[in-house]
Amino acid sequence: MARSCNNHSRTFRSATATLAERTYTAMPVRQITIINKLGLHARAAAKFVGVAGKFPCKIRVGRTPDSMVDGKSIMAVMMLAAGKGTDIHLHTEGEFEQEALDGLVELIDNKFDEGE
Repeated sequence: MARSCNNHSRTFRSATATLAERTYTAMPVRQITIINKLGLHARAAAKFVGVAGKFPCKIRVGRTPDSMVDGKSIMAVMMLAAGKGTDIHLHTEGEFEQEALDGLVELIDNKFDEGE
């Protein structure tokens, strides 16, 4: 029985170390200002979600780091009600996280290709 407890404690330490490593692993984060005339309206939100959906990583977006939503959900992105001049926070985590962040920043910098 002592052996069984010993195995569990090793597993627990291993899981704790993994959680700590994840907590301190730098994930790409960016704060950016919405600059297009209409903000994150339906069409812009659809484009945002379209770009986000091309990547397998987790994408979170929000007005503050404490109120993030799923960046692959059009309803969640639209509910941010991020008009022109709103600062939003982008967090990506997982496979191709930096590429996803770069793609979303480029989309926002290009005013969602709306030509305004």
